[in-house]
Amino acid sequence: MKKLILASVSALALLGVAACSDSGTDNTTTQSTNPPAAEQPMKPAAPADNSTKPAEPAPATPAPAPAQ
Repeated sequence: MKKLILASVSALALLGVAACSDSGTDNTTTQSTNPPAAEQPMKPAAPADNSTKPAEPAPATPAPAPAQ
């Protein structure tokens, strides 16, 4: 029974080492990319005049006088 337990523990340890080892076969590299020079970030447009003011309601006209 001791041999079976020892063999199981050894096999689990061997699998754990194999799974977590750094074998060095992964030679991939990553590189960041920059946007093209012609593509500039968007800037908010500055209003040239007061055209962005909210609309104001038309002035009220007086009601016609009641007929006598």
